[in-house]
Amino acid sequence: MSILWMTSLRPIGKSKENDKIQEIFISSIQSIKQNIILSLTQFDDVGVEEYVKNKRINNYFTNFPKRNLPRGKKYSNKIMLNNALDQLLENNFEYFVYSTADLIVPPNIFDEVNNIKESIKNDKEFCALIYPNVLQKNGHIKSFTTPHYGIDIFIFRLHKSNIQKFKKAIKSWDQYDWGINDNFYVSVCELLNLQIYNIYKNIKIIKYENDFETINENRNWQISSWKKNKEYFINFLRANNLPVLYAHGSYYYLLIKILKLRDLNLNLVIVYFKFLFKSPKHLIQKFLSFFNTKWN
Repeated sequence: MSILWMTSLRPIGKSKENDKIQEIFISSIQSIKQNIILSLTQFDDVGVEEYVKNKRINNYFTNFPKRNLPRGKKYSNKIMLNNALDQLLENNFEYFVYSTADLIVPPNIFDEVNNIKESIKNDKEFCALIYPNVLQKNGHIKSFTTPHYGIDIFIFRLHKSNIQKFKKAIKSWDQYDWGINDNFYVSVCELLNLQIYNIYKNIKIIKYENDFETINENRNWQISSWKKNKEYFINFLRANNLPVLYAHGSYYYLLIKILKLRDLNLNLVIVYFKFLFKSPKHLIQKFLSFFNTKWN
């Protein structure tokens, strides 16, 4: 079984904490007893190509010069995805994975994904994801039922025809720097008519809090980036006749879209309860903002 795993690594040597997190991530990937090839698109990121060679990581490596990005931009998930889809079309992979590089991925994750494959028709396409992550911050793991923003791993089983459809659809999408990738990938499941399976019940993903200060990605930068990417995302949704609630409804809408009774256990019910009811005022504001946008 071969797997194409799309991610991107941060520059090496700028933050000891981020280097350590990426090392843990790579080690967890290498512990999975499957034929995994990383799809790495980097953006003049110092030390990454040498690191990949030294670690003997099986990969497709592409460097996209930063000078070819819009001014002030650091990276683009759209460019990463476009390269990965080409690799999928040129080769035969059982699964396509998108994830961030700040996770501990359990070695049995594809046992669970294969169980999904066997429980449905063997040739059927689907998407497996894990929500919520288990956040590790300041050396401490948060509760397993603490809801966090972010779905940081998606596992797709796609036929060539849907890969081609996917590649054609993203011609209307742009994305730079931080934000809105999870909204995008959930919407892609609707675009490609994929059943979604949240495998949190049996598989837990630990996510590390990155050192954003050292790499000059503070909260204001993230919010500004997210807002601009939201505009690009709305263009994609409209061009592909998808609900704009994927952008305006934010995480309340996403959690409804990925909710399936078959995936629930007690912990996940607690997660949903905490998330959906911790701030009713915020939920009302989201819907008012959406309708105001439509009316104006």
